[in-house]
Amino acid sequence: MESESPPMYRYMPRSYSDSGDSSGAFSDCNSDRSGEFPPSPLSGGANSASLHRILLSCAAVDSSDEVIDSLVAELSSPDTDLESLRRAATQLRLLAKHNPDNRIRIARAGAVRPLISLLSHQDPILQENGVTALLNLSLCDENKAPIAEAGAIRPLVRALKLGPTAAARENAACALLRLSQLDGLASAIGRAGAIPLLVNLLETGGPRGKKDAATTLYSLCHGSRENKLQAVQHGAVRPLLELMADSESGMVDKAAYVLHALVTTSEGRDAAVQEGGIPVLVEMVEAGTPRQKEIATLALLQICEENLTYRTMVAREGAIPPLVALSQSSNARPKLKTKAEALIELLRKPRSASGRSRGAAE
Repeated sequence: MESESPPMYRYMPRSYSDSGDSSGAFSDCNSDRSGEFPPSPLSGGANSASLHRILLSCAAVDSSDEVIDSLVAELSSPDTDLESLRRAATQLRLLAKHNPDNRIRIARAGAVRPLISLLSHQDPILQENGVTALLNLSLCDENKAPIAEAGAIRPLVRALKLGPTAAARENAACALLRLSQLDGLASAIGRAGAIPLLVNLLETGGPRGKKDAATTLYSLCHGSRENKLQAVQHGAVRPLLELMADSESGMVDKAAYVLHALVTTSEGRDAAVQEGGIPVLVEMVEAGTPRQKEIATLALLQICEENLTYRTMVAREGAIPPLVALSQSSNARPKLKTKAEALIELLRKPRSASGRSRGAAE
């Protein structure tokens, strides 16, 4: 049953810095690539030519309030034919693509609800344009709460699962990322079923899909234990470690930060060890970039703090020499040196270094 009044959400600026400095590892999605690549395969034939003409003309289209109101009215009318719906949705999408003022004006003109309705339309082109238009509108912080309050979460999760193109699914992930920055909404997105779909995108998506999935997972798991447990239960740890171990993936930093978020739970720590994460993390401390050394050290510290068996495994993997080098490096941040020294102490005196240790039985 729907609530009598819509929930109110508050935007939380997020710097992606819950552990170490992740500000360079993640960036918000801006994934509308329309006009930069060939039209979707769904568009073929005459429809492709029609959409191409729209793409070329939208940069010069009048974006007055009257024009925006007219496009929203077309989108909202039950009498609008399919071609006109496509044209209106595409023009709104592109008007919102680069222009922050247009994003506000389009949302204030009432476009949000009719755009959400496109996500369940039978026409795949309308579905993709609806998802991407919502993403473009969500790039404006002022629009995030109205989009969430209009009921966009479940339709976006459905688009993440059933979107007709890779671009539609990726843009749905990015739109959910933007909405997850609203206070209290990350858990709601997780409960709507987004986590297993993002894990699947992380495993099976192309390079852009994997990046969008990792960024959104990080945001959803940032402060939600519920979402962290879901991610672990749905198998996120293995693909994260695979990406971390592949220096050519372009995903090492992103995957490492998501993994660190997960190993703050006991379930995440167990999964990381069981999936062979210790050698991957030790290798990062030894041979990674400064950012990778830092996040790997923090993850290993989480893994080792309360488990004697895991400390022994990390020590046997050869972690102490690179940790010593890191603790003595003139380039390492003081906070990181302190963390490295604490981990070294745990590894050298595994039975007594941590008063909080509960031994291998845990």
